[in-house]
Amino acid sequence: MSEQTQTAAPRGRPKDPVKRQAILDAARELFLTGGFAATSVDAVASAAGVSKLTVYSHFSDKERLFSAAIASRCEMMMPLPIFALEEGESVEEVLERIGEAFLEMVDNEDSVRLLRLLCALAGQESEMAQLFFNAGPQRILGEIERLLRRANQLQLLQVKDPTVAAEDFIGLLLGCHHLQVLIGCRQMATKDERNERVSKAVKTFICAHHY
Repeated sequence: MSEQTQTAAPRGRPKDPVKRQAILDAARELFLTGGFAATSVDAVASAAGVSKLTVYSHFSDKERLFSAAIASRCEMMMPLPIFALEEGESVEEVLERIGEAFLEMVDNEDSVRLLRLLCALAGQESEMAQLFFNAGPQRILGEIERLLRRANQLQLLQVKDPTVAAEDFIGLLLGCHHLQVLIGCRQMATKDERNERVSKAVKTFICAHHY
């Protein structure tokens, strides 16, 4: 059961962005090491060097705190502008940009730790898993889907089901390599290896959806 929601600070009271970031950083690390249920807001507040009330003034409950911790990292690594199809750009260029940012984010020690934790807690902390998926992967899939719908409208690609195609693109990027990293039988890719995977994934995807 989640911790009881606390009364937020008065409306209009300015929030300290430095404290907010400290809370997010502390929360992400504690959730990584202890899981969702075992991590208390008191522990997050202590690690961030703020009061429990300050945590609740930024995030009304633990669920929102966890979601924000995941979303903030995702937004930092994959900000919205990278999904934009600008005038004069090809879809291939945008997909390559997305792919490079995505693999840099997932081929990362913290990301691998979190996914291993989620796998280890599967069936025990389904709430944590759903919150993670909604705040991270679902956001990315949604942005790729929007890009593909726009590419359809501009007749740059022919994508029958953008929702499924977005999932297919992520699958091409991850391939078997990511599973091997997760189970510990392969090292994380180098930048050159990631770029090669992106190039192959984009070419395969474009070939499947060109006019």
